[in-house]
Amino acid sequence: MRSTYLILFFVLSLSMACKSNKKEELKIDEKVSLYNDLNGNPVSLEQFRGKRVLVNYWATWCTPCLREFPSLVKAQEILSDDNYVFLFPSTDHVDKIKEFNKKQEYPLQFLSLNQSLDKLNIYALPSTFIFKTDGSLYKRVDGATDWSSVEIIEMLRSVP
Repeated sequence: MRSTYLILFFVLSLSMACKSNKKEELKIDEKVSLYNDLNGNPVSLEQFRGKRVLVNYWATWCTPCLREFPSLVKAQEILSDDNYVFLFPSTDHVDKIKEFNKKQEYPLQFLSLNQSLDKLNIYALPSTFIFKTDGSLYKRVDGATDWSSVEIIEMLRSVP
């Protein structure tokens, strides 16, 4: 009986310790630059306050990421007059991102991420964060999506 209480105490203590290590969600009001453009210049989400922002985390080796790029290009085109900024950070080396874009010639704003994805609570790619004009997170989408579908475009247009 005593060992049952001891085990229960240990399990509860461990679960409470794990909860205290919860990572913060990404916020648009980050003053620290998490990104660099492909020329090495710092880029902060704070620069885009007042706009709707779609941030799509991807990698050159991620097949689902690559499959969704054409729909992201189309969505960016469709929403060009809707106060949107589309950003595409990757942890890949800048040269690899440049080489990828040279082959594909996507009209997207690719960025280099300055830290590991797990520090942003991202454990799968692609992961997309959509921010409202006030800088708060509106929605997070994990996994590939058809960003140019009527339903998704309507959802993106409804972001305050």
